[in-house]
Amino acid sequence: MVVTTTVLGSVVGEILTCALGDDSSMTVLMPIGADPHDFQASSAQVALMAGADLVVVNGLGLEEGVLDAVENIEADGVSVLEIASLVDPLPFGDDHGDEKADKESHDDHGHDEHEDEHSEEEDHSDEESHDDHGHGEFDPHFWFDMERMALAAELIGAKLAENGDESFASCGESVAAEIRASEVLVAETLASVPEANRVLVTDHDALGYFAERYEYNVVGVVIPGGSTLGDPNSQELAALVSTIRSENVRAIFGNTADSPALLETLAGEVGGNVQVVELFVGSLGGPGSGAESYVLMMTTNATRIASALAD
Repeated sequence: MVVTTTVLGSVVGEILTCALGDDSSMTVLMPIGADPHDFQASSAQVALMAGADLVVVNGLGLEEGVLDAVENIEADGVSVLEIASLVDPLPFGDDHGDEKADKESHDDHGHDEHEDEHSEEEDHSDEESHDDHGHGEFDPHFWFDMERMALAAELIGAKLAENGDESFASCGESVAAEIRASEVLVAETLASVPEANRVLVTDHDALGYFAERYEYNVVGVVIPGGSTLGDPNSQELAALVSTIRSENVRAIFGNTADSPALLETLAGEVGGNVQVVELFVGSLGGPGSGAESYVLMMTTNATRIASALAD
């Protein structure tokens, strides 16, 4: 079988190891450290998918450079399991937990009809600028909610069990239980941050599920559109600088798979003590990174977020 991302590969590998003793029957397309948004599959990898008995993909547009290949192999009869669409995905623009921050910002600073009109014009312009790299209606970054990833493990186990081996289903449930147990520590770590400090600015719109699940507020993103492939304009960056100052943002969270240069420039423009903190977003980390598995990745991310935002 073939799995697209290292994050899903971690969970699928655990299910296979539980059921079969190892995960040698699985190939993960993306290498450690790859950004799923800009990964391009080689012709050999496409051929590998075409010959697989099952291809597990994140879906909802995350693997932008693999979409055509996945559609083609599925049309040719290859079994494709798209996880993100099966775990109650959140729509983009669903505020991702930042309704409270938006309300407080409006209450504190006020607005008028001219500002609303200007905002609508900017929104329309933004849509035209970023349509090429937007995912669509739903957010694909579901793995930042560990309960949804636990559900994914159960779904994958059930799918594998369709071959007649029920051990896959029970192993999917076992891996899901491990994820849920690990989430207790992750949630405790994140809950240690004072509510007033639970304000997030990220490199792209990837932490919506995280914000909803763990009661944080996403107040801004550097690259609009839900993908790392966009290109923010000067007006957007200026508006974000203003938001970071008005919301007393303590850190800008980036992605270990991408250069932090733009985020560091933005932090310098804001001034003060705004940190740039790298998270493991679309990929696991290598040996010694503290993110060698999905659970370790989430634990390390939680620790980094809590450390950056603590008093």
